Amino acid sequence: MIVYLNGQFIEKEKAMISPFDHGYLYGLGIFETIPTYSGHPFLLDDHLERLNEGLKELRIRASITRKKALDIIQELCRRNGLPDSSVRLNVSAGLGEMGMQIEPYHRPTIFVFQRPFKRLHAMKEKEAVLLTLPRNTPETGKRLKSHHFLNNVAAKWEMGSNGEQEGIFLTKEGHLAEGIVSNFFWVKEGTIFTPCLQTGILDGVTRRFIMKLAERLHIPVQEGYFFPEELDHAEEIFLTNSIIEIAPVRKMGDRFYPGIRGKYVRTLWEEYQRYSSYLWSAKALSV
Repeated sequence: MIVYLNGQFIEKEKAMISPFDHGYLYGLGIFETIPTYSGHPFLLDDHLERLNEGLKELRIRASITRKKALDIIQELCRRNGLPDSSVRLNVSAGLGEMGMQIEPYHRPTIFVFQRPFKRLHAMKEKEAVLLTLPRNTPETGKRLKSHHFLNNVAAKWEMGSNGEQEGIFLTKEGHLAEGIVSNFFWVKEGTIFTPCLQTGILDGVTRRFIMKLAERLHIPVQEGYFFPEELDHAEEIFLTNSIIEIAPVRKMGDRFYPGIRGKYVRTLWEEYQRYSSYLWSAKALSV
């Protein structure tokens, strides 16, 4: 497998990063996971926008342009023979002085690799399970897709290795938040509901896209603070992220839901398939 590291395409076994990188010492880094379909990175502009905003927040003086990202991704697809893949783009702070650094970082480490991704031709159902571990609060004003991932990892420890289940975080106040690796939606009386960003959830790229699709389909979406009791009368529940795309929930607690037979999740999934082969940005749905 060929990877990209600081301007070079090399075999993964030869990729080495200094242990003095502040991405390693202090977890200062941002990443994005981007699906490629036939070599096309879906919603690339949205991923890069979030990545670059996160880098500014961490005082990492780097900006990944669309051209640079596209050149790297397409070359990896070519060299590895993986036009359909999950690409992970990582930017860490790079070398710095020992101790916590106040000054901006000017020599970031840029590391990109991909994994095979076999796209499903049908949705895959999940079981949603409420976690006992609460969602931590963001380290800064909003949640970054950063290398600070212990809360998610600890939640996975709680859940175990069952790939058909997804753990759902509550905030310390008891509000519904998000999945371990997904955003969380439900449908009631023709409206799609989802926790608001103020609960401390990640501003998911696929989450944004689904909300844009719903707007285009004239389906109302309501964000807010919700307790788990709100799900007692939910008609459909589904999860989203860049790799699972849209995963309908068939069971949560002692309640069962339509899963792949759900009217709204089916409509959204069909629209997702329609656009996923070419869109650079969810903003294109507004024009």
